Amino acid sequence: MTLLELLVVIVILGLLATLGSIKLMSYLGRAKTDTARLQLQELMTALDLYRIDVGRLPTTSEGLSALVERPGSAPTWRGPYLRSKAALSDPWRRPYRYQSPGTRGEYDLLSFGADGTAGGESENQDIVSWNE
Repeated sequence: MTLLELLVVIVILGLLATLGSIKLMSYLGRAKTDTARLQLQELMTALDLYRIDVGRLPTTSEGLSALVERPGSAPTWRGPYLRSKAALSDPWRRPYRYQSPGTRGEYDLLSFGADGTAGGESENQDIVSWNE
């Protein structure tokens, strides 16, 4: 083999590696979005259990941390309803947003996706409780 042939093979391998890593990154982004949807479902279930025990949802000021630590205003709290505080953050390590009462329902629970801002498409899309 000549040096030129060897360089051509190296360039081709580099292009294939680049294309493969781009495809892999899109799978990773989609996996994080799917994980956020599953976590949102888990939080909604924990909120239902909290409501059964306490008789109401956590207030906005109590927030989702009421699912892990007893708030002072909940004497019938029988939690924790989640295993750890880590479940209160989305896959991009930002806290889920919670408001009760919500503007779209009893409560609003959402993550703004990968970009951390409202709106977006693909992995930047908002993951919300009211579409579930």
